Amino acid sequence: MVVKFASKTILFIFGWIFVLLGVIGAVLPIMPTTPFLLLAAYCFSKSSPKVHKWLTSLPYFGHVILDWEKNRVIRPKAKAWAILTIILIFSSSIIFAKVHYGLKIMLAVIGILCSAFILTRKSQP
Repeated sequence: MVVKFASKTILFIFGWIFVLLGVIGAVLPIMPTTPFLLLAAYCFSKSSPKVHKWLTSLPYFGHVILDWEKNRVIRPKAKAWAILTIILIFSSSIIFAKVHYGLKIMLAVIGILCSAFILTRKSQP
């Protein structure tokens, strides 16, 4: 009983941390929003149905979260925006950052892998 309460509490706290990171990502162009909100939704689904319902009813992100939870779907418009953002942010970092080439290669590989993941998800339920 205590373990279940503790795990729900930990998931609830992590849910709010992920919401905070998602909000920060909404205003900082280099940080994503949706993955953090998806993580928050998962945490809240296991710890607080009330907060999960609130999160999935948000006007801009609620439908995205529900699409992912129910069908593992990323809509075409969201895919396009995600890929465009990855290309712009990652390529500008690779071009303008004065860091070791190994880090630039690593960033390019991460961008390619993230793009591949997004592109290989279903677009329709």
